[in-house]
Amino acid sequence: MNENPSGERKMQCSDESKCFELLESILDGELQDSGKEVLKEKLAKCQPCFEHYHLEQAIRDVLKTKCTKHAVPNELADKIRQQIQDIK
Repeated sequence: MNENPSGERKMQCSDESKCFELLESILDGELQDSGKEVLKEKLAKCQPCFEHYHLEQAIRDVLKTKCTKHAVPNELADKIRQQIQDIK
């Protein structure tokens, strides 16, 4: 990877598709600690990857909070079971 002596992030990624694949693998929990170190370095150097990672992370966080399991009321479950039995 190219070192950026000024410490600023690159504004263009040299290999977006490969990097985004890496970012999503990490967000999915598929990579080990070594992959996380690569990600940390990449995010420090590349603005598009930094933005993509944080956008993906925000989307996943929203989905986790909005797609939670809600208990079905017992009365409703019993009614559905009864209707299924009536059909048989």
